[in-house]
Amino acid sequence: MAIRGETPRPITRLALVGPRQEIELAVEHGDGTFSATGSLVSDRWGAHELVPRSDDYRLVVTLAGDVHASARAVVTAETVPPVRSDLLRAELRADAGTLVLRVAAPLGDDERGASAQKRLEKQYRRRTAAPENAVFFESFYSQTVACNPLAIDRELARVRPDVTRYWSVVDRSIAVPEGSVAIVEGSAEWWRVRADARLLVINDWLRKRWMPRRHQTVLQTWHGTMLKRLALDRDGVGLRTRIAVRRESRRWTVLLAQNPYAAEILRRAYAFGGPVWVEGYPRNDVLVHADPAVRAAVRERLGVQPGQRAVLYAPTWRDDAAQIVDFVDLPSLPAALAELPGEHVVLVRGHSRTLRHGRNLDAPGLIDVTTYPDMADLLLAADVVITDYSSLMFDVTATSTPLVLFAPDREHYESELRGFYFDLLAEAPVTVTESRDALLAELARLAAGGDGAGASGAMQAWRERFTALDDGHAAERVVARVLAAGMLDAG
Repeated sequence: MAIRGETPRPITRLALVGPRQEIELAVEHGDGTFSATGSLVSDRWGAHELVPRSDDYRLVVTLAGDVHASARAVVTAETVPPVRSDLLRAELRADAGTLVLRVAAPLGDDERGASAQKRLEKQYRRRTAAPENAVFFESFYSQTVACNPLAIDRELARVRPDVTRYWSVVDRSIAVPEGSVAIVEGSAEWWRVRADARLLVINDWLRKRWMPRRHQTVLQTWHGTMLKRLALDRDGVGLRTRIAVRRESRRWTVLLAQNPYAAEILRRAYAFGGPVWVEGYPRNDVLVHADPAVRAAVRERLGVQPGQRAVLYAPTWRDDAAQIVDFVDLPSLPAALAELPGEHVVLVRGHSRTLRHGRNLDAPGLIDVTTYPDMADLLLAADVVITDYSSLMFDVTATSTPLVLFAPDREHYESELRGFYFDLLAEAPVTVTESRDALLAELARLAAGGDGAGASGAMQAWRERFTALDDGHAAERVVARVLAAGMLDAG
């Protein structure tokens, strides 16, 4: 992208600043003028060359002497042509006294907007499908490529490379696995694949825009064993929600559960009458195998230095809050951990439901990893994990990584928001802390070499109940069952 304008003094920084990403532009000066160039493609997390997430990026101008200037005073939006490509749409526009680069998914003019989507949906419902021996993958409403669908993709690519693997993504800022095909949600091709693919693998709701076809199978992997109550099990569920839950679950052919406990709850909470495969969680295979080389590579991508103790803070979302909850004063946490033995770095991971609403945290000794695509990598990289009511507690306990539960709003969450399936204080095999001081005390104990409860009788009983099938081969079992059931044509 190229920007030109006039400036009364040299520009020391010109950047496009968004909630989750900043794009620096290189500036050259002339006689009272300047030109700036920068690529909208960047190598985030050291893995892929990707365009920015769909969002607004404010043009920030800093002049010599650390003077912040109005972007509109030095640049005219009309002088910067819109960008149209297979990867994104971008347009610089005036907004609230400044200039903003609005980045959007690369949908065509005939695909953008509510009326275009209604037309495409009508065509989707009317057209006769042409069955394709392909899989449509979707993770967390196309917001990421991760979780159980990703692990199943990797195993399917290994044993059936002839099968086309499509990944639904909200935009092209999301990297898809090697050999797979990215399809942008809402595009004409996206609608086609949803109709034609023989198998759909999802980990959340399909939503109302899907219509079942006779040749299609839906494998609902879900995204975690549950402490917090779900769907029809929640108190005060209204009629409309009950109807929506039952309508959604009728779209699923098979449901995957990590353990018998989760299978029972999922079947009841979603009024699901189909088969439930209890095979462990494919997403945890990488944790059980725990390849040291992979762990080292992930830590390097994240910016964790050799010898640092990585503390991952990953709370679940709250029904009454759009952004990540922070009961611990996260920006100050690294300074508190500096008092402990060893060198610490804090990794902060917001839930996928907070991804589009919050901003990255920025503080010394803290790395915001909310946009990192796969949670399994983060768990692999962590030396200690802090969570609250998230299903992460079950995944972490399949490993030897120390886990601390931080639950300062436990009573409110249990009585007002969701409710729990069991008594967390009575049954958790690790320390449950309910204040910042208690959390820091537990982290200090662990940093000093304290036992992470991995060998305790309570932990062994917990693992037998929840993670006995997380043996590193869950994806193999699931894909084998998919193929044996004839959900895809024989190779």
